[in-house]
Amino acid sequence: MKFLCVVCVLCGLGSSAVAIDREAFTFTRYDLEIRLEPEQQRLGARGKITLRNDSAQPQKIAVLQISSSLAWRSIKVDEKAVQYVTQPFVSDIDHTAALSEAIVTLPAEIKPKESVELEIGYEGTIAQDATRLTQIGVPEDIAKHTSWDQISPTFTAVRGAGYVAWYPIATESADFSEGNSMFQVADRWRAREASSSMKLSIGTDAGQNDAKVAVLCNGAGIPSDTREGSPHFHWAECEYTPFGLSVPAFVSARLNFKASANPAILVCNYFLDGNEDGAYAYTDAAEPTAKFVSEWFGQSKTPVSMIDLPDAKAAPFENGNVLFVPMKGADPKLVEINLVHELVHAAFTSPRPWIHEGLAHFAEALYREQKQDGRSAAIDFLHSHGSAFVEAEKEVVAGQNNPGQPLATTFDESYYRSKSAYVWWMLRDMIGADALKLAIHNYRAVDDKDPKYVEQLVTAAAKRDLSWFFDDWVYHDRGLPDLRVLAAHPWKGAKDTQILTVTVENLGGAGAEVPFTIRFAGGEITRRIEVRAKSTATTRVEVPGTAAEFVVNDGSVPESDLTNNVFKISAP
Repeated sequence: MKFLCVVCVLCGLGSSAVAIDREAFTFTRYDLEIRLEPEQQRLGARGKITLRNDSAQPQKIAVLQISSSLAWRSIKVDEKAVQYVTQPFVSDIDHTAALSEAIVTLPAEIKPKESVELEIGYEGTIAQDATRLTQIGVPEDIAKHTSWDQISPTFTAVRGAGYVAWYPIATESADFSEGNSMFQVADRWRAREASSSMKLSIGTDAGQNDAKVAVLCNGAGIPSDTREGSPHFHWAECEYTPFGLSVPAFVSARLNFKASANPAILVCNYFLDGNEDGAYAYTDAAEPTAKFVSEWFGQSKTPVSMIDLPDAKAAPFENGNVLFVPMKGADPKLVEINLVHELVHAAFTSPRPWIHEGLAHFAEALYREQKQDGRSAAIDFLHSHGSAFVEAEKEVVAGQNNPGQPLATTFDESYYRSKSAYVWWMLRDMIGADALKLAIHNYRAVDDKDPKYVEQLVTAAAKRDLSWFFDDWVYHDRGLPDLRVLAAHPWKGAKDTQILTVTVENLGGAGAEVPFTIRFAGGEITRRIEVRAKSTATTRVEVPGTAAEFVVNDGSVPESDLTNNVFKISAP
């Protein structure tokens, strides 16, 4: 009889789980103590979380999800245990491709905008796991360099939701095999949690060989200390307030430390034994890259931390002002680019992702152009990081009612990192470096309360109306331009010159000011032309020779179709 009662309870909760809104609650506050036991690859957690009902309906059921390799031990409200049922939940938001989901029956309904505090406990292991990638066909050798998160005796580094759900979350199922499902779920979670906060007390059992063990768990890179009663546990206290774009992550390892030689440049390198050369490469590059960044974005205000990864092929990961990156055999040019990105964040902040991250990626391309290999290399750099959003934009063009991902509101990384980098690059080309520098120097994060604040700064600096550009590229997602030469008419000019009249058509939904090049025997001429969406524009150019070819766009403006940009010019 007792068995039947238990079955009834489980079935009742199971049926209600079908109808529950997993994204009804926003996790507004975490206050957690995390204990790591690297020899056993174990993590134990206890603490409190605060959930706010952001749905339109009262909620009696809350969902808490952690990695499938972890298990729930306790859930309480007001120090009283509450009823909950656990079940596996398939989702690629965790590296194991599954979550351990607790369906919690709250003591009372939580009305919209009201909150409830839960006391929680859970524990388990976190081993390296590339399941979510290998099951969609990614070769295991490649997948393991991407999914490097693990607790281990030699090196521990674990990223948060989207990689490993080592703290409670609540999302719908995310699936790498279903188009953009994984990214859409992760983006919604990131948007919901952007204003949330986390306070962590994290400790690792260093055992007897603990002389160099460090625990790092936030953007500043806080080294660890010990506590009375646990002499072999090293602890660090840190906060993410608010989350913003950060993914809470922690590191525990025997790390060496090397700071930049100039104390005014706050670059902190944490590196493994044997990787001194890579760490010193970052130290040596700190001063020239900081000088470049300061000209555009001002002096660094916060430290940046570079944390070594033991896998030389591991995919780098940025988190706030921290970059996880293999230092062994580091490419000097890549070292400079990495530092530029992090130093921009240390000097310039914005609550808007497309500004905060977009400018850092723009600065990488700018450094590539001005300090390394020139404009073509910089444009290739933009292309190499922009393929994801370019493919996504093709769907925006095809869809009748697809709003896309406006930069002003998106939490999609491929947009607020890559597309926005293009936007800043195009603005630099349109208004000039001096005007854009002025706009950036006049920016104040505390004053950015209106989506049009940046447009106003740029307009004032450029003394030019750019409302059409911001409307197409920032406030709305109208897809991409599709530029082609509609007609080109040459005729003989004075002496040995030729007059060329060209009409450029934009078949796409976004307007652009784009460079074009006229090639002739003995040289070429480059000019610019503004072509609004679904429109044409005509220009006339005097050519010191016979025009042979007209090329619209050098790649600095992203397009949906780059195959129709070259036009062969016939003789007059």
